[in-house]
Formats: sequence, structure tokens, C-alpha cells
Amino acid sequence: MTYKELLESARTCIGAYCKACTVCNGIVCKNTIPGPGAKGVGDTAIRNYQKWQDIRVNMDTLCENKPVNTTLELFGQTFKYPFFAAPVGAVNMHYSDKYTDTTYNDILVSACKENGIAAFTGDGVDPKVMEGATAAIAKAGGCGVPTIKPWNLDTIQEKLALVKKAGAFAVAMDIDAAGLPFLKNMTPPAGSKSIEELRRISELAGIPFIVKGVMTIKSALKAKDAGAAAIVVSNHGGRVLDQCPSTAEVLPEIAAAIGSDLKILVDGGIRSGTDIFKALALGADGVLICRPFVTAVYGAEAEGVKLYIDKLGEELKDTMAMCGAFSLKEITKDMVRK
Repeated sequence: MTYKELLESARTCIGAYCKACTVCNGIVCKNTIPGPGAKGVGDTAIRNYQKWQDIRVNMDTLCENKPVNTTLELFGQTFKYPFFAAPVGAVNMHYSDKYTDTTYNDILVSACKENGIAAFTGDGVDPKVMEGATAAIAKAGGCGVPTIKPWNLDTIQEKLALVKKAGAFAVAMDIDAAGLPFLKNMTPPAGSKSIEELRRISELAGIPFIVKGVMTIKSALKAKDAGAAAIVVSNHGGRVLDQCPSTAEVLPEIAAAIGSDLKILVDGGIRSGTDIFKALALGADGVLICRPFVTAVYGAEAEGVKLYIDKLGEELKDTMAMCGAFSLKEITKDMVRK
């Protein structure tokens, strides 16, 4: 199967909202929610994609010709590539009812592990979403990162119990999900968290805690103070706040402020191995990609996930070789041009 055939297959079953576009750039689906679009006018998702395209890579083949090593070490785990499948929830609402969150994660988590990376899994109002996600991670020997919404503390503790039972190597909280309508007006309250609240959650986790949804230096420093082991520079794909800057725009300044104190991941509009290279050059340790992995599952299940991982991996290797970087540590900011 080719990637073109995967997209053609996905279009037959992915539902009315997503068009499984050749390039997933946020334009066609724009502000389509339910669906894969962004909030408001849909500007942020489009900006996320475009700003990565505005960055150029600097070719340098005046170097020794040797094998390229794309291996990433993270929290005691070794991954074949520095990218991960990002969390998604309510796939049957935003895409089609071919899959539930449970069946989607069953396919995604195992396929990612089999092909050398890990999947972040989503959360939802229905407890079965987290139950199914953590069950899939348990079957994969803990190779996955459950992502918990910023619920009230009692609910978070219930979710963390499932995470621990699954043996996950890390856990995340998409703190930017505070902008999702279903989290508002809950009793006790859910949504944004203070440093003290986040520190308590980090302590309860007992494993590396990742704060997803950081878009400013100030927020990154707060996450550090709260005991996070990593952050994800993310605006939730534009789905929680309109008119945000892109993740490509804020990543360099956040990386410069944080240095090596935290692991830095980034998502938002990253669609190719070349984009992954750019993100690493700007200071990220790894990246997350969401919407195209959904298309991969709908297009060809585990085979589709493998095809997309292989595609990204080969594009990354090629870019690294053509820019004179033969390991992730050799990728430097002078290898890109903004």
C-alpha cells in the first residue's frame, strides 16, 4: 500500500468532517467542530502548519558519508524515532463511528510499539475512554503515555490509578484542554491548574509527568516549578483558543529559557520528517503528531500506522543526511533558516 492509497481508503470511512487531505494543513476542515477543525475562524491550526513550511533547511553534504541514527532516549525508554502519536478523544464523534476510542487505541498503541515509537492516548467524559486506553497500554507492556484532562483532583486520582495499573512509563496532562466546553461548570471545578495543584498531581503520578499545552516561557517555568519532567509546546491544534501564535513561533524562545532542565516536545501542524527535523533544530527533543495518525488508522489500521511511521522516518533520515546530521544530537539550530 502507498500513502496515496491509504488516504483514498480513509476517505471511504473517516466520516463527513475530515476529508483525509493529501496535506493535512487545516484549511479544508478549518473551523469544523465536531470534526478535526480548530476553534473560532480556524486560523490557529492553519498557522501551525504554515509556520513550519516557512522554515527552510540548510543543505550540507560536505561531510563524511555514514549511517543516520534517529534513536531517541526518553525516561529510560529507547525509541526508533523522535516522534510520537498524539492523543485524540471521541473519534466516533469527530470522525466516524467505525471506531470507538477503545478500538482506535487498541490499534494505535500496539502498532506504534511494534514500529518503534509510542502513542499518547486521550481521555474523555466517559470513564471507558481512559479505561480502554490504559488497557491498551498495559497490553503493550506500558509503552504508551495516557493523557489526562485537567479534571478535579478526585477524578484525576481515579485516572492515575488506571495509569499505574497499566505500567505506563510516563503520564501527561493536556492542561490546555481547560478551553474545552465540556470541562466548564463542573462541580468540583475542572480546568486550569495553579502551580500548587499541578505539583500535587505530579507527586501523585509517581512517574515522569508531562505538561501538555505550554505556549509561553512563563508557563514553561511554571511547569518546571510544579515538578514536570517534560512539557509539550502545544496549542491543542488550535481547538481551544483562536488567534494563537503557532508552536513553531514560540518553541525557540521556550527552549532557550528552559535549556536542558526539562524534556521539550512539540506538536501542531508537523506533517513530515523534514518538519520533525526543523522542530529538533529549534530546540525540541521530540514531536507529537495527531490528525494524520487518525487518518492512518481509518485508512488501513495497523498497516496504515506502520506506513505513516516508515514515511516519517525515511523523510527524517534523508533530511538529516542532507544537512550533515547523523544523530539527533548533531541537529543544531544553524541547520535551519527562518
